[in-house]
Amino acid sequence: MKSLQTRFIAIMLLIAAGIPAAVARITAAGAFADAPASMFPLLDRNTRLDMIDYFNSGSATASTNAMQGKSRITSLTPDDIKIAMTDASAYQISILPSGNDTIIAVIQTVATPAHDSHINFYSRSWQELKGNYFTPPVMNDWLSESGKKNDGEVAVMVPFMLAEYVYDPATATLSLTNNLKEFLSPDVYQLVADYLLPSITYKWDGKRMNKVK
Repeated sequence: MKSLQTRFIAIMLLIAAGIPAAVARITAAGAFADAPASMFPLLDRNTRLDMIDYFNSGSATASTNAMQGKSRITSLTPDDIKIAMTDASAYQISILPSGNDTIIAVIQTVATPAHDSHINFYSRSWQELKGNYFTPPVMNDWLSESGKKNDGEVAVMVPFMLAEYVYDPATATLSLTNNLKEFLSPDVYQLVADYLLPSITYKWDGKRMNKVK
């Protein structure tokens, strides 16, 4: 009898141990809905929930944001959501596995007029994480072999870099696309095009984004 009781208790403990993991599971839609107002000031929580419902029902209806513009979800999976916030700005929220926990990555892209992005990382409770999760590339990282031989010429014609970030949960890769063609005049871009890489790729290893060589 004691043996049966012991086995029963052991089974119940195993079940209970699995419950926190199930409860701890967060989705991109849930993270978007539960984000503090400071993260998405143009959208209150009810509007965000409406946007999720519209997308899940297959509706093309856009939601009115605080600036009386239109916002909509353009893509949604359990681990990733993309939001067209305005005509000139967009967000991507991705759920990154990190050991027994998860990290929320948020990419914000703005048309300046060329699309330019930055990425930030947050805990599941939306506390910004200040760790070394990603080091943005500097201009030298964007130089091709010929560009490294002509870096002085590049520095004169390209004062700063513009790049769009996109994360792919399926491959755990963050792709940075060179968007200087959208910003520089055709004549100037033609002079530096061969000196610059078209893209740079990083891969999430559970702790940080590492540059793929």
